[in-house]
Amino acid sequence: MVAKNDAISLHKKLNGKIYIESKIPKITNENLQLIYTPGVAEVCTEIFKHPKSKYELTGKGNNVAIITDGTRILGLGDIGPDAALPVMEGKAVLYRKYGKINAYPICLATKEKKKIIETIVALEPVFGAINLEDIESPKVLDISKEIAKKISIPVFHDDRHGTAVVTLAGLLNSLKIVEKKISQIKVVIAGAGSAGYCIAKLLHYAGCKNIIVLDSKGAIYRNRKVNMDEYKVELTKFTNKNEKGQLSETIKNADVFIGVSGIKDLLKPKMIKEMNQSAIIFALTNPHPEIDPNVAKKAGARIIATGSFRYENKVNNAIVFPYLMRAILDLKIQKITLEILYATALAIAGAVSDKKLSEKCIIPSINEKTLQQKITNALEKIKR
Repeated sequence: MVAKNDAISLHKKLNGKIYIESKIPKITNENLQLIYTPGVAEVCTEIFKHPKSKYELTGKGNNVAIITDGTRILGLGDIGPDAALPVMEGKAVLYRKYGKINAYPICLATKEKKKIIETIVALEPVFGAINLEDIESPKVLDISKEIAKKISIPVFHDDRHGTAVVTLAGLLNSLKIVEKKISQIKVVIAGAGSAGYCIAKLLHYAGCKNIIVLDSKGAIYRNRKVNMDEYKVELTKFTNKNEKGQLSETIKNADVFIGVSGIKDLLKPKMIKEMNQSAIIFALTNPHPEIDPNVAKKAGARIIATGSFRYENKVNNAIVFPYLMRAILDLKIQKITLEILYATALAIAGAVSDKKLSEKCIIPSINEKTLQQKITNALEKIKR
């Protein structure tokens, strides 16, 4: 268990988790003239004449902007851009450690969608990719869609893309263990924000035919009149043919529960007892899951995962974003598609060997040495 005071003490000691370091170990009079004036003017002129050379002559191709407005931080909600900074710094550390990527936390002091879009577009010259992070839905989906039209670099939304990928990877391995086919299972997703939206889309792409997505008003279904937006309407085109009601009703005879609701203890033991045999529980809300893993196990769940590094089966997008972004930058991928996400999920699932695969090991460690090569190889095949 992580102690509150330990986390605060470490951050106070570090006084920030990241810094910029020069690649030039020693500044001399000679190289100073090359990296700054007068020599740098030649580099500027070269880029002006040949814009594509910026990827060779600057760090743009290895720079990622982590952008948030602080409106949906972890399970803490709208706590603002200042309080969001520790999360974005932590993400930058993981980008550097596992992807060798220069990631910059950019916490914006505005919640206005138009201003956020304008800011991101204006920042494009510095970065090789954008990582949207912890922005409330459906606003973040609108932002992602709009900026993808306006800029030429990829827009990666980790709460959506990363979470969907790691969820599918963990689910594919779980299904191997319980000997069920993705085309024959019933999946209930609690949470219809950006994560739930993309998980549903990716599971459908992977062949899952029976998906129920719930929001605060219950099951989302065709022609529902309350609390709908264009993204929930889109979900009704391929999910939930006839079920209505709350989680306690829709969970009956389900094979899989996926929680991205932001609500602690949402899933009750009696609900698990009404699921099918060998129930799979992914309670992914952080910092507190929809059900405690020990409680879920006692209730009869066979495989349990959370989004926390506190427990076994860490279905957390940290296993995805450094490695996927490295591949995106190296292969100069401009658009994140379901095909890319699916291939990445297969690669991550494949990083767990048959020998290691078990009810307590459905997902590779973030330190798994084969992850980068597997993901890069998978995406390279798509690009060919």
